[in-house]
Amino acid sequence: MPATDISVANALQSRRSIRKFTDRAVDPVVLKTIFAAAQRAPSGGNLQPWQATVLTGEPWQAVKAAVAARLAMGREGYQPEYDIYPKELTDPWEARRFGVGEGLYAALGIPREDKAGRLAQFVENYRGFGAPVMLFLHCSRIMGPPQWSDMGMWLQSVMLLLVEAGLASCPQECWAMYGKTVRETLALGDGQILFTGLAIGYADEGAAVNQWPVPRVGLDEVIDWQGF
Repeated sequence: MPATDISVANALQSRRSIRKFTDRAVDPVVLKTIFAAAQRAPSGGNLQPWQATVLTGEPWQAVKAAVAARLAMGREGYQPEYDIYPKELTDPWEARRFGVGEGLYAALGIPREDKAGRLAQFVENYRGFGAPVMLFLHCSRIMGPPQWSDMGMWLQSVMLLLVEAGLASCPQECWAMYGKTVRETLALGDGQILFTGLAIGYADEGAAVNQWPVPRVGLDEVIDWQGF
């Protein structure tokens, strides 16, 4: 991993979900160093419930081809592992979700009435936005919400370490919509549940889709200070 002076705060500030990657290959030695460092992520009872399958080349192409066949089936092809969003999502969360979607399409110059254009961009999710590496994060089905939280801490650690190494990523829970197909293609077995994908590579810095501002709410909306 290249030595840098980047701080954790700067890594958090500069990290974003990249939606267009270059085809530049990723050094597996760098990835191994990152994953080894991420093993210091905390987990309740030190269970370390996370398990990951990391793909490039033909294995990655095989997953994309298998999921593309399910996509062609429309809604009949869905195989959701879990509800990515609550079924009865209300404001302020629904407004945030809607806003970030509109911001994305505005950056791409795709108006709401351009259904074909929006669909084409949606399909890019299942190509990993051109990333040369895909990580699939999964765990045993016996694990519960606390262990899923542990997986999130491991994933965040990986993403920040990728920034430090000059790499980019995009966490993609959308793969869980076709969880069975992904698991079968990876030979994971029914004892595992797919949590998310993580596209990894080098960002196409000039792409508009990687430059638009993604807002965050203020502290007053998420922090209740007591006793200070």
